[in-house]
Amino acid sequence: MTIRTMLAASVAFACLCAPALADTSSKKIALSNNYAGNSWRQAMLTSWDKITKEAVSKGVVAAADPFTTAENQATEQAAQIQNMILQGYDAIVVNAASPTALNGAIKEACDAGITVVSFDGIVTEPCAWRIAVDFKKMGESQIDYLAKKLPKGGNLLEIRGLAGVSVDDEIHAGIAAGVSKNSQFKIVGSVNGDWAQDVAQRAVAGILPSLPEVAAVVTQGGDGYGAAQAFAAAKRPTPTIVMGNREDELVWWKQQKDKDGYETMSVSIAPGVSTLAFWVAQQILDGKEVKKDLVVPFLRIDQANLEENLKTTQKGGVANVEYSLEDAQKVIDAK
Repeated sequence: MTIRTMLAASVAFACLCAPALADTSSKKIALSNNYAGNSWRQAMLTSWDKITKEAVSKGVVAAADPFTTAENQATEQAAQIQNMILQGYDAIVVNAASPTALNGAIKEACDAGITVVSFDGIVTEPCAWRIAVDFKKMGESQIDYLAKKLPKGGNLLEIRGLAGVSVDDEIHAGIAAGVSKNSQFKIVGSVNGDWAQDVAQRAVAGILPSLPEVAAVVTQGGDGYGAAQAFAAAKRPTPTIVMGNREDELVWWKQQKDKDGYETMSVSIAPGVSTLAFWVAQQILDGKEVKKDLVVPFLRIDQANLEENLKTTQKGGVANVEYSLEDAQKVIDAK
């Protein structure tokens, strides 16, 4: 066999083994975000900026522009998505204000040939892709933990997130399911903390005078430290407060742990899920076949690995995982 024949055979073999994918270097991806008023959303945007800037500089895509609405309103975000359609984006990554209210705008984008990938706050429009943790399971895991730590049960204060957002509804449903399985617990109060410690602190301070003794506080993230401050200001015993992976929560937990062995757990979705959504959108544009629903694990911190996670969490930030292209490909390929 001549060298030319060998080269021809090698090229033919390579063509058979490697699928021909599209070039995404000219493609533009936009991030549509409905809210940036807490540390999780700020960390999410920071992760997006970090990973996408590198992808743009390497010529993987032409642009990866983030946009955040001024108010957490589905109508405003729908208008934002419609503007993205007019601006000629090839893919839109969405953290949605509502699972259903954006469906009309999402369908318009799909009909225009635009790839739409929702994450965290996902949408139900069938043409879009969805990336989420099992938020209901995340809520239920809090009650499972408390059932082991406090087998006799007790009164619970629930701090919810942003009203009307699907994430809030799902975590609440998980907490309710956990309580129904463990009748030794009773929810005696509920407030909205908007996933922000200052809002949570004011809300908890407002309801505490009307509450009996509280054994534990179940949360959604960004509210644990605010709850602790409210209990301290009211000079009430500090209950077991489930944390949400924010740096201020982890620092406070470490201080209490060192002082008197205070024990709890912390759980949230990693803000870097935005980077997974970016790579999923890029892979779809690249011709990869991707199933419509992808599930990623939530990030849990326990007593034994608190210090390890605190070391890698930025001041004012959130314990995080950022995704590479290779990480995204593993999630896509997972059965």
